[in-house]
Amino acid sequence: PIGHERSLHTFAMLSTRLASRVVARGSRLFSSSAASASAIPHRALIGGAVAVGAAGLYYGNKTGCLSLDITFKLPVEIDTAQLVRQLRRCEPADLSSLTKVAKDDLGLLPQPEAPTYRTALVEIYVRSAPYGGSDKSSNGHRYDSIPFANGMINAGMSCNLVHYVHEEHDKFVEAMKQFDAIIVRCNPGQIKADGGSQAKFDDAMRGLQKLGIQVWPSPDVMEFMGAKDALTKIAHLNIGLEDTLSYYDEEEFAKGFKKTMAFQPRVIKQNRGSSGEGIWIIKLKEGNYCSNFGDRICEGDEVLSLMEANDNHAEEHTVAEFIEFCVNGRTDKSGEWTSKGVGKYLEGGKEAGGMLVDQRFCPRIVEGELRYNLVGPALVGIIHKKPKDGGISAVGGTGSVYTFYGPDEPKFSNLTTNFLTKDIDKVMPSLGLGDQPLPLWWTTDFILASPVGTPVEEEKWIVGEFNCSCVGISKCLAAYCKDDTPNACWNDISADDKASAMIYGNKMGEVALDILKKYAK
Repeated sequence: PIGHERSLHTFAMLSTRLASRVVARGSRLFSSSAASASAIPHRALIGGAVAVGAAGLYYGNKTGCLSLDITFKLPVEIDTAQLVRQLRRCEPADLSSLTKVAKDDLGLLPQPEAPTYRTALVEIYVRSAPYGGSDKSSNGHRYDSIPFANGMINAGMSCNLVHYVHEEHDKFVEAMKQFDAIIVRCNPGQIKADGGSQAKFDDAMRGLQKLGIQVWPSPDVMEFMGAKDALTKIAHLNIGLEDTLSYYDEEEFAKGFKKTMAFQPRVIKQNRGSSGEGIWIIKLKEGNYCSNFGDRICEGDEVLSLMEANDNHAEEHTVAEFIEFCVNGRTDKSGEWTSKGVGKYLEGGKEAGGMLVDQRFCPRIVEGELRYNLVGPALVGIIHKKPKDGGISAVGGTGSVYTFYGPDEPKFSNLTTNFLTKDIDKVMPSLGLGDQPLPLWWTTDFILASPVGTPVEEEKWIVGEFNCSCVGISKCLAAYCKDDTPNACWNDISADDKASAMIYGNKMGEVALDILKKYAK
């Protein structure tokens, strides 16, 4: 019935296992291939669409010949290259060359018999760290890997859990070529902590992208969205502030900071810190701000009142001392610092991530920040993070109070509507990532920038930070090991929390499937 020798030769190379699954997929497989055949050069004209179904028999061993008996109704064209790719996805990915690190796959659902796409979730086990790292369950997997993987499976895709072992780098890259998409869940710094090279891993991911394989999030997405100068790049959007500046060297920092500081309180953020380290809320001790931006610049001996966001501790330093600490760290010119950090925020220059962002201080931050949890373009939850009394930072561990809301919370409807309808589609192009989809799982932190008394419908909320680098699922925290729970696992998560986590996971599967339908080859 398939009148094309090339097609017969291609089918002859398929395995017995693939052939048997043609029966199960029947008309859906062939009709979906036919729908897009007109744009594909390698296709075979057949006698009709499958009306009754398909039956397949294989004779001989795994490289034997395939015979198909198909009943046709109407003439259609079949994209045989696409059909072969689809059939090959039914075969489990061959990971036999890679070390199996995890003790088991507790909680993972069975793989689909006929997956639409193959996906892999990549983790890293730090062999020198207790429990393999602070984000691990007792079996060696990340504590929240199961909702991700099961979400893919529930959407009809396969999902293998794979650990990156840097000594097997080349074998790992080759194995990853079998997949349509790779979900990267390696916590920042853990590849290096295990003795590997993050740059080498990132370059490999970029190489796989060039082959048409999706990587979520890609190295560039993690870098550009996570960098503090992302705030400068979105300054023109509704969720940005126009007077947000970035500094990459000492001269422009000293010049720009003296000018902005003289105008109003500022927030200075280093690029490479985490958990609020190197993020400074700064005010002039005398409060002698100028009325218009640029009317004056600060002198080096003017005193600054500073608070660091990682622990809300306060310090006083002159303008000159602060600039010295940011550029050169603790020196004879920087004064005495109680910060846990070392300064040197511009060290190495732009290529090495040396950078400072200068942003207007929004005093209503004491009312708290809003963290929007997103799966692709879909909002799935909102967290209100309120600093403890007298504090400014709502970083975890500082006594801040977290309140959880659903995505449709009415009190935040103005921000939600504006962000999801006006700005979200502009975020990736503004960051220079217009050719890549929104991250599969990411967060955006918002700060209220409007003065007290502003009508709710006119409030302006601005982005304080994007984060797509291994964002955790908090409902799964009971599954990660620590000193008092060294055997923590998936079964330690309550049924309610598992169900909540799977709402996120299933949404990720839906979004992932949409992305692959659009981008996958």
